[in-house]
Amino acid sequence: MTMGAFRLERPRSVADAVSILAAHGPDAMVVAGGTDVVPNLQMKLFAPRVLVDIKSLAKVSQLAAMEWSPENGLRIGALATLTTICESPLIQEKFPVLARAVATIAGPLQRNMGTIGGNLCLETRCHWYNQSGFWRKSLGGCLKLKVPDAFAGKDGPICHVAPGGKFCWAAWSGDAAPALLTLDAELEIAGPAGARHIPLAQFYKNDGMDRIALGRDELLTAVRVPARMAGRRGNYHKLRVRNSIDYPLAGVAVSMDVDSRGVCRDARLALTAVNPAPLLVKEAGESLIGQAASPELIDRVAQQAIRTAKPLTTSGSTPVYRRDMVRVFTRRALEEAWRGGS
Repeated sequence: MTMGAFRLERPRSVADAVSILAAHGPDAMVVAGGTDVVPNLQMKLFAPRVLVDIKSLAKVSQLAAMEWSPENGLRIGALATLTTICESPLIQEKFPVLARAVATIAGPLQRNMGTIGGNLCLETRCHWYNQSGFWRKSLGGCLKLKVPDAFAGKDGPICHVAPGGKFCWAAWSGDAAPALLTLDAELEIAGPAGARHIPLAQFYKNDGMDRIALGRDELLTAVRVPARMAGRRGNYHKLRVRNSIDYPLAGVAVSMDVDSRGVCRDARLALTAVNPAPLLVKEAGESLIGQAASPELIDRVAQQAIRTAKPLTTSGSTPVYRRDMVRVFTRRALEEAWRGGS
């Protein structure tokens, strides 16, 4: 489990980091908390020649700051730790779906090191991909390998999840993204041409290999949540093999705005770990707005969630079971949101 040779760069500013990334292109990789990147390097999934360590930028920029105002909403710097977010009284009060989702990520040690930016830029995961080089060599690699496999010596020719096609079905397995999707979040991204903003829903490409809309010369700097999303009821339910640490096998996030009569004024529902991207269930909001809670309505939305979810073969569970848990979690999250609890 040793890493290959690389040169370590520690930029002194965001502009410096962008310049380094632009200069080295596909040979460079960003590391912040390292909870995902370092294990991937140890597994020889990547072989960057330059590793750009941006953790120190938290001390010289706003990349770790968390700011809130009723006018401008919430801004979380990309280097804010997951522990800082889930333990924040502000997040717990105004954005409970985010606090609860982030609190399920890995274990306390990983949350202390991991950052919100890193969690939003996770690699997609697959039972055939996230293995040792020796294990991958026995299968001839897979489509997802972007660099020549250090052991097999070539990229794999097929997707082992769906051998009949040329599409990579590696699953998006982050927990923060679905919660932020229900909050209509957007991202700040720094690049050679300056800063740009992109809705989080457009950041993910639903492709196991080409997963996010982030250039090789760009750096995610912050996530923003509009003020109108503050105070919404919300929850997150997660299926995993070990509740103490594992990535999700399925996850459902719900946020709702409910009036005093129990009528839904607005709602958003998002899924994770059952597609190559975290996805909003678009029909759910249309079905819920203007409605009061009823078993029939909740069952209908749960069926809409199942139609959006496309889990394929993975370790730890079957696609049938994961779809069924999406249904169960959707029902639970909606019932809890209407009750106003968790």
